[in-house]
Amino acid sequence: MNKNMKQWLAQLRDMPEKKALPVLSFPAVQLMGISVRELISDSDRQAQGMKLVADRTDAAAAVSLMDLSVEAECFGAPISVSDDEVPTVKSSVVSTPEEVEALAVPKIGAGRTQIYIDAIKKAVEMIEDRPVFAGIIGPYSLAGRLLDVTEIMFYCYDEPEMVQQLLDKVTDFLIAYGQAYKDAGADGIVMAEPLAGLLSPALAEEFSAPYVKRIVEALQTDDFLVIYHNCGNSTIQMIDSILDTGAAAYHFGNAINMEEMMTHIPPDTVAMGNVDPAGQFRNGTPESIKEETWAIMEACCKYPNFVISSGCDIPPLSKWENIDAFFEAVQEFYEKKRMA
Repeated sequence: MNKNMKQWLAQLRDMPEKKALPVLSFPAVQLMGISVRELISDSDRQAQGMKLVADRTDAAAAVSLMDLSVEAECFGAPISVSDDEVPTVKSSVVSTPEEVEALAVPKIGAGRTQIYIDAIKKAVEMIEDRPVFAGIIGPYSLAGRLLDVTEIMFYCYDEPEMVQQLLDKVTDFLIAYGQAYKDAGADGIVMAEPLAGLLSPALAEEFSAPYVKRIVEALQTDDFLVIYHNCGNSTIQMIDSILDTGAAAYHFGNAINMEEMMTHIPPDTVAMGNVDPAGQFRNGTPESIKEETWAIMEACCKYPNFVISSGCDIPPLSKWENIDAFFEAVQEFYEKKRMA
């Protein structure tokens, strides 16, 4: 888009009627008649899918795939791929300090990272009317996939130095990966750090926030934003360390009360959320998703820095009639507000 992104974000914040910014990419498979397996393996299809979603919706920005297996796969993690679900990591790759010490930091372009970088490069050439954001995993969430998402919480107590060494390695990798997206023309990244949402506030402050902050400080400029996403249920309790990361904007899941969260967000900072992706986009009806969208907007739009969104990545097989109904609900809410 080649514009000042901090200015764009400030304009979005200050608009009385804000466009929605859901994390919406995987449902493109339905518009294209292809499988998730085909989508994640082809940069042309990913770019085309983002363009189709942009053409169909009035979203404030285009967001690429939130595939939290890509980076772990680069480090050697085996992944499970299917035709209709987002890929997942099957097992850990390290479990001892010695294995962490020996773990090599992969080069950017390894695994599927080059496919995803190329997809962004192609998407920014096709989508000219709104910013294009790339998806990337957060440092603790990546470390958890390499050490095991449950075991890492015990390691934080029993082997903190090992966890910190791994976090240093993955942070270096994520900075390089984010820079590759920046070089490809992305206007920013949406960084998903959901695993940190399972930590206590004290552990999140030690094992997540400082590493996120390093990534933000390395990458974020006037022309490139970092949007922090965490769909954990403890984000309100850990909001101080989350805000300390310095991300440009924040995105929260439906495990929390968004209205309560907004009371903790500085008025000049954009926060987004949090219509239920599984319960509403995937399994709801046009009527039920409109009802939930309206309820959240009624509660949160009194905060000028709130932007309505999905609570997390919208699942691949979410019905497009539900996705369309979400955007209709946003438009209808503002229309009613205008006429009141």
